[in-house]
Amino acid sequence: MFIQTEETPNPVTLKFLPGRDVMEAGTADFPNRDTAADSPLAQRLFAVPEVAAVFLGGDFVTVTKVPEADWQVLKPAILGAIMEHFTSGDPVMSKAAGPAHAAGDGQNDEVVSQIVELLDTRVRPAVAMDGGDIVFHGFEKGVVFLTMQGACAGCPSSTATLKMGIENLLRHYIPEVEEVQAVA
Repeated sequence: MFIQTEETPNPVTLKFLPGRDVMEAGTADFPNRDTAADSPLAQRLFAVPEVAAVFLGGDFVTVTKVPEADWQVLKPAILGAIMEHFTSGDPVMSKAAGPAHAAGDGQNDEVVSQIVELLDTRVRPAVAMDGGDIVFHGFEKGVVFLTMQGACAGCPSSTATLKMGIENLLRHYIPEVEEVQAVA
């Protein structure tokens, strides 16, 4: 098995491409080891002490290290954990991932469905190329609430991505959108 790596805009996060599907549907975000109970792959990666967060996408694994760790030292251990997982036959997830986005609230269903469609068709594919994802949480009084995951969580350019990229895109296509805010 040959696993490629790609740098992301976030210097503490690397994207690992195992050359096969990782998630059959959706994504899974594990911001710390305590959240990894549903993923044997994430648990295996968190066994490496310097791993701070794990994100699983359709065909990639994004790993965030603790700031003081060195990628040159850490990368072989992560590659080994990913390879060991896929050769073991263990499932990536022990139960299915939840929905990518929050449900609409009823009164804004049409606007919410337009927002989610733009996010799914225009934004999520671009963000996935950088090793991350974006999740819609709600729309209230002109404000869209989103969470950045994977390489995008904590990335130095995530505020610019939200404000100058996603906010401008949504405002252009959906006049009801006035602002985009990040949800922790």
